[in-house]
Amino acid sequence: MPTTHAPATDPDRLAPAAEQSAARTLLRLWPYVRPVRARWAGAAAVAVVASCLSLVFPIVLKWIVDGPVSDHDPGGVWLGAGMLLALGVAEALLFGLRRWLVARPLASVEAAMRADLYRHLQRLPVAFHDRWASGQLLSRGTTDLMVVRMFLAFPLTFLIVNGVTIAAGFVLLVAQDWGLGLVLLAPALPLMVLCYRFESTYASAARRAQDQVGDLTTVVEESVLGIRIIKGFGRHRSQARAFRDLSRTLRGTELTKARLLAGILAVITLLPEVALGAALVLGSVQVADGKLSAGTLVAFLSTALALRWPIDSIGFLLAMSQEAATATRRFFEVMDERAESEGVPSAGTPATEDGAGGLRFEGVRFRYPDAPDGSEPVLERIDLQVRSGETMALVGATGSGKTTLTALVPRLHELTGGRITLDGRDIASMEREELRTLVSVAFEEPTLFSASVAENVLMGAGEADASKLDRALGVAQAGFVKSLPDGAGTQVGEQGLSLSGGQRQRLALARAVVGSPRFLVLDDPLSALDVHTEALVEAALREVLATSTALVVAHRPSTVLLADRVALLSGGRITAVGTHQELLRANAEYRHLMSGADLETEEDLETGDGPETDEDKPEGKGTR
Repeated sequence: MPTTHAPATDPDRLAPAAEQSAARTLLRLWPYVRPVRARWAGAAAVAVVASCLSLVFPIVLKWIVDGPVSDHDPGGVWLGAGMLLALGVAEALLFGLRRWLVARPLASVEAAMRADLYRHLQRLPVAFHDRWASGQLLSRGTTDLMVVRMFLAFPLTFLIVNGVTIAAGFVLLVAQDWGLGLVLLAPALPLMVLCYRFESTYASAARRAQDQVGDLTTVVEESVLGIRIIKGFGRHRSQARAFRDLSRTLRGTELTKARLLAGILAVITLLPEVALGAALVLGSVQVADGKLSAGTLVAFLSTALALRWPIDSIGFLLAMSQEAATATRRFFEVMDERAESEGVPSAGTPATEDGAGGLRFEGVRFRYPDAPDGSEPVLERIDLQVRSGETMALVGATGSGKTTLTALVPRLHELTGGRITLDGRDIASMEREELRTLVSVAFEEPTLFSASVAENVLMGAGEADASKLDRALGVAQAGFVKSLPDGAGTQVGEQGLSLSGGQRQRLALARAVVGSPRFLVLDDPLSALDVHTEALVEAALREVLATSTALVVAHRPSTVLLADRVALLSGGRITAVGTHQELLRANAEYRHLMSGADLETEEDLETGDGPETDEDKPEGKGTR
């Protein structure tokens, strides 16, 4: 299924992320980590102590070998064994304490980041959501944040812990025998070079994989939401192929990551092992020559073995760090997007006497933010006034910009030029919360949420009120709600797909009128209703429109007749304004839009009567 989101692997999108190092990217997490820094630092300190305890084992072993074993003292051996047991128990308890210390605070860090992401998504303009596939946003709010939490809990801690342990271990090795210590230090430089190259290569693969997870999530989500279309057109095989292709692509990327990780782990394991073997041979020769005690060699080799896991884990920890850095970049790609700008509150004086009241468009111009440079604006020089208490019908051919114009009133999009006023107040100077309290909208495509009927309808009211709910359902002729299993408490399911199109549209209309708004913006609110229900809704809607200033997108004469005046939108401009009868007589384009197959004669157009309406014809064959 098509998506408006740019390909996940678009190099233009990846370039900014690649310019910033993993360390600088991860530093951006500090505001979230700061509140729990004390507990996290305590956990890291506990882990450092626990890890360094493993370096005490070789010292105890040296004492046992050069002392009780050489002196044939069984009691001393048992004492040494007890010391080793005590050190092991202490190490295990300390690591358990570390996990307990970080579990709750880092879960709260993940929760705070997820809450901020969700809050920011609500504040981002509609244009952003038009560009981004929902699956990409879902993967950032779930998988990516889980990766970040795991990084803070384990790789970040153990990069510090293992770094301290390795440094302390090599100090002990050099102190025990500087010659053998230098042998073990020999692989350090080539390992650092290899790790640096691994980081840059693995970062690219990790980014591709996480973007591909987002694309895969999008396909799954669209397939679930569009299951009726897929089944209705028999497209399940093509959707399955699309999913399989994306899965194979992701599998290939994951295998690339696995090969890179396997390669670095093999080198990190091999070079230290070779150095350890060389140290063992040289140390054994020195013991045979009497230049080194057996206990010192045992301690040296035990210390080297104690450093084995910290060294071997470097590749794994670096890989997880790169994945966390990529996840952090993806998180902040969304968080760095500019939210909708709030207006600066200003006290405009309502002016109805001089004609400035109601809803007014003054020189309005609009071009979509992602439109190509130099392209024609969607709307150009829109001048229109809907007087206080008046209902204005907005009529135009498909693609003329009607829906775009209505979306500008509640500031779903920001104007490119001109201004819109409500009772003399510029909407750009109003806070969105206030603006959207004054303006209520019903869109052509009714969207319902996985909640009860009452919750969906009362979303349009400032507070829950049973009387408001009943009134709104009555206006929308939504009596079918009473026959639902739990009445207004019935869960309507995801996207309201458990209801018919007409039922969803009536609930969306009820949501628009439930708050008795001063301004109503309705985008073809009756298109899915049968002719009889439409007549009943229109009769009830007249009472609501009588107390509101309304702009109604209309495609049919029956809807136009609800209005006091009609505005014709053509080519992104208002070309005519007048009553229904005036425009029929004076404007050929309006006559063409209103005639079609709905009404047959000009006399019928003027009276609003005719032999056939959209609802009498098969669905989808009405004049639009």
